[in-house]
Amino acid sequence: MAAPARAELVIIVNPQNPATRMFPSQAAQFFLGGSVLFTPVEQAEGSPIRAEFTKKVLEKTPAQVEAIWSKIVFTAKGKPPKEYKSSAEVKKAVAENVNAIGYIEKAAVDDTVKVIATVP
Repeated sequence: MAAPARAELVIIVNPQNPATRMFPSQAAQFFLGGSVLFTPVEQAEGSPIRAEFTKKVLEKTPAQVEAIWSKIVFTAKGKPPKEYKSSAEVKKAVAENVNAIGYIEKAAVDDTVKVIATVP
């Protein structure tokens, strides 16, 4: 039996960002505090797109991700990604910050952002 069709996720950066391709596993480090090269922009907590990204890209549960960030914040090594309510807001935030990295539905992509990875 086929799984229900889901929106295809893409990882995006600002068009001025020099990055052109990235494996989802490489992008994951920015969303888990492993690298500060990019500024991650997060979808709203509890949203279906964030749940899918957390599972497929971060390969963690939301609780595990929260625990990682709690530790990073506690040890003053960083702060969690800023959250936005929609893909439109994430896209706008990425378009306005050359160092930002985010994820949205492929259908929401336009020329204000650059796709560097497609989530399988």
